[in-house]
Amino acid sequence: MSWTVADAVNYKGLPADRTKTGGWMPAALVLGIEINERLSTMGIAVNLVTYLGGTMHLPSAASANIVTDFMGTAFLLSLLGGFLADSFLGRYKTIAIFALIQALGTGMLTVTTGMPQLRPPTCHPHDKYCEPANGFQMGILYLALYLIALGTGGLKSSVSGFGTDQFDEKDEKEKSQMAYFFNRFFIFISIGTLTAVTVLVYVQDEVGRSWAYGICCISMVIAIIIFFAGTKRYRYKRSSGSPIVQIFQVILAATRKRKMDVPYDVGMLYEMNPDGSRIQHTDQFRCLDKAAIVAQGDFEDHDLNPNPWKLCTVTRVEEVKMMARLIPIWATTILFWTNYAQMITFSVEQAATMERNVGKFKIPAGSLTVFFVSAILITLIIYDRFIMPLWQKLKGKPGFTSLQKIAIGLVLSTMGMGIAALVEMKRLSVAKSTGRNISTLPISVFYLIPQFFLVGAGEGFIYTGQLDFFITQSPKGMKTMSTGLFLTTLALGFFVSSFLVSIIKKVTGSNGGHDWLADNINYGRLDCFYGLLAILGVINFVLYLFCATWFKPRKAKSAINMETINNGNVVEDKC
Repeated sequence: MSWTVADAVNYKGLPADRTKTGGWMPAALVLGIEINERLSTMGIAVNLVTYLGGTMHLPSAASANIVTDFMGTAFLLSLLGGFLADSFLGRYKTIAIFALIQALGTGMLTVTTGMPQLRPPTCHPHDKYCEPANGFQMGILYLALYLIALGTGGLKSSVSGFGTDQFDEKDEKEKSQMAYFFNRFFIFISIGTLTAVTVLVYVQDEVGRSWAYGICCISMVIAIIIFFAGTKRYRYKRSSGSPIVQIFQVILAATRKRKMDVPYDVGMLYEMNPDGSRIQHTDQFRCLDKAAIVAQGDFEDHDLNPNPWKLCTVTRVEEVKMMARLIPIWATTILFWTNYAQMITFSVEQAATMERNVGKFKIPAGSLTVFFVSAILITLIIYDRFIMPLWQKLKGKPGFTSLQKIAIGLVLSTMGMGIAALVEMKRLSVAKSTGRNISTLPISVFYLIPQFFLVGAGEGFIYTGQLDFFITQSPKGMKTMSTGLFLTTLALGFFVSSFLVSIIKKVTGSNGGHDWLADNINYGRLDCFYGLLAILGVINFVLYLFCATWFKPRKAKSAINMETINNGNVVEDKC
């Protein structure tokens, strides 16, 4: 094995020495950035709805939409971060710039929540009217939140990719280490979330939000300093250009030749890639094959290389086809994250109205999501230690395929919404019998555990299934983009939640002066909203089954290895 890594360079731009760069130590520094990003983002998101309602005096539905729009924007901006990393900055600079933006946004939020001038007057329980935050106060809050969203989006698109850059896939030992990196990456995400929903939420409620957000800001600054300390130890991969540009080249070339007929012999289509890096031609999306038809004017000035906007290789066309095949699966996973959004919005509002005392200790409403995160960790442990070995004995395969994991996640989240509807019916009956205006209803908050646990267990399956699916079924040069595509399902899930909330408030009209999502949820019909999500989940799952059946995984002879990470071992993904 060579002392240098073939496709990587060091910080000086020279071939990377495998003995001095890469490996677990630099990868761990990258994980440090991710755990602090997760700590900040989730620490803000899970308890933001109570701040907006209790301190800024905003209506219930408006508070929920602000939270889901904030989270949706953060994940949607991952596409921007991926584009900048692939086209201009590279992953290292992208992480550095957006981590600084995240720290700036968190620092601004610390100041915003600490200054009385940026909050409306305090509202007492006996007050009939509470003055809501004015436009200036909300504007400053929005600026802080969306700086954080920008930082989060830029980081998420590059952190996992830069971490895997520290391992050489051509070295068997490092390839095995990279497998463990994926497992530990998700564990670090879960640890960050667990810390956010326990320690950080407690500090927000009992000590002060400014103190909690200040901790996030300081921890992010420390993580950035540590990240910079590893500059000389990192391996850097050269950018191969923006995959978005490559996709548009194929689409434009095919559009220009839309009136031409694809030759019967596909061997006549243009292909210049070496045999070892070619992707076999497939019959799906044959309209894109026209981009590989050689026509007059494709070569300019006797140049051996064609104009990429006029003529593309079969391999480039097949890469675009591979991305197109992901879209149906992508679309049918969005609703899961809509259900997920309810766990950090309306479910937290439910918890705020219920009995939360355990002895003398009162559980913060936002900390109920600890059961959500615990479900994820428990699911992963049970899957790794029990389900995978059992499945190996019964089926001869090391665990479920990526598509099977996604299916399980969709089923569990739909069940979670069904249970949530039943629990809310119980909570509303208690509110009706004891009084809708009392601050704490005589019903235990632990009734909410099943919905948190089911949706959390669903995330344990669907997150790893989606990540596996989008990475293994995408072209090698488009993995950053496919990761961004995966993250957009989270973004759109939150946006769909905001859209549904707005529609429901308009359509349901008045119910004795209150709609389904009334400002005081004790007067609403949140159970009907949860029931609607459960019905939509059933319909979505049927559509997913059709899409999963239609999907054709990459052929085993494809130039790009179809591998997925499972329990630290590299195995072939049969889907």
